[in-house]
Amino acid sequence: MTRTRFPLFPGIVTIAIIAFGGLAAGQSENQSSPPAPPADTAPQIPTRVRVSSGVESGLLIRKVNPEYPKKARKKHIQGQVVLTAKISREGDIADLTVVSGDPLLAKAATDAVKQWKYKPYFFHGEPVEVETQILVNFTLSNN
Repeated sequence: MTRTRFPLFPGIVTIAIIAFGGLAAGQSENQSSPPAPPADTAPQIPTRVRVSSGVESGLLIRKVNPEYPKKARKKHIQGQVVLTAKISREGDIADLTVVSGDPLLAKAATDAVKQWKYKPYFFHGEPVEVETQILVNFTLSNN
């Protein structure tokens, strides 16, 4: 009777085969591609996009400067007012919220910014609403 010789470490060979088998199976699963979207489906246009203040400031076509409040001037209050704005598809200020800033300066900032006008922002050829931050600086002159 003839004896067949097996490797000295059969467990290692078995583990290697399982590991490579799992890797090969994983690779074949990753190679499958997701189903293609229907050809007649147009890209989804969002109703609103968020853009940086720098991008949106480039679209500003009418800017009204705020009047420095007399109380703030008397108290030597200066600084920055940060606003969050929603701008309509037509470029008008649709909503305005104060994020930070002295309350005396914030009222003057919002009153002015409500009058600003922007060029419409286009996404895939369609005008969309924009959400952005607006910074209004109040600085007293040294006179």
